[in-house]
Amino acid sequence: MSIIIKKPTAIQPSEITPKSVYLNRRKFMQQTVAASLLLSLDAALPAWANRSPEPRWSDLKKSPFSTDETVNSHKDITTYNNFYEFGSGKKDPHKNATEFDPQPWSIVVEGECEKKGTYDLEEFIKSSVLEERIYRLRCVEGWSMVIPWVGFSLADMLKKFEPNSKAKYVEFTTLYDKSRMPGQKTRLLHWPYVEGLRIDEAMNELPIMAVGLYGDVLPNQNGAPIRLVVPWKYGFKSIKSIVKIRFTETQPQTTWNRTAPKEYGFYSNVNPDVDHPRWSQKKERVIGRPFWEPKRDTELFNGYAEQVAHLYKGMDLKKYF
Repeated sequence: MSIIIKKPTAIQPSEITPKSVYLNRRKFMQQTVAASLLLSLDAALPAWANRSPEPRWSDLKKSPFSTDETVNSHKDITTYNNFYEFGSGKKDPHKNATEFDPQPWSIVVEGECEKKGTYDLEEFIKSSVLEERIYRLRCVEGWSMVIPWVGFSLADMLKKFEPNSKAKYVEFTTLYDKSRMPGQKTRLLHWPYVEGLRIDEAMNELPIMAVGLYGDVLPNQNGAPIRLVVPWKYGFKSIKSIVKIRFTETQPQTTWNRTAPKEYGFYSNVNPDVDHPRWSQKKERVIGRPFWEPKRDTELFNGYAEQVAHLYKGMDLKKYF
């Protein structure tokens, strides 16, 4: 497997949480004068995640598909989010998801597969190979950040359900519970949130099911307890808080494509040559950089062309955007 080499960002060292710190964060708090700062970072985690005295995972294998770019700070990643179930503002999920408790959690598997059923997430995590994958997340609004996810291969997960020959697509659905997700009380989107991939996209080596970041459990505002991460597509494709997976013969009707089909295509591959109707996609703002620094160029497929370009051979990527 090849390693993705990308240009490092210009994020200042002071904005970055070192790996040695995030793997021993609570011990670090007891030994340094930076305790108050790190306690404020822990406040960004859900209340249930703070029960453990140490980060849940350490010494994770780094995926060969990880970027070598500098990761964003824990604060950047946990306080600037798109998660409409907890509000439409970037700061809303961090504020509104505090009391959301995603334990216990299960996922229903339906459709064109042999092993339908309801699966306990905790048991599934125990039977999976977890690793750290550092991926750049590029959002359609024109911003990006580099995130150290903890997760396991989506393809490996889906193979366990034994999809049959009719399974051409995979549909994912977010939890729908207005009492726990206040954003769902609005009519901003069609609820519950639904996303989908073609089966060959889903079986690619890059997508992961993320269950953590920075070596710890996944914070509520980042999609706890399990979310999809598809690094060559815009961020809204990486659906959060998944409760259902369905194998289908026809293309799923996804939330943003249903809401605004002229703005959000089913594929939603990162493509600097396909502008959003209301703004250009040629540049992106890297979260964490000073506002006066120039934006970076957007890369086709977010820099993962070597791994995914073959999936779209012969397709008109402006038509199938």
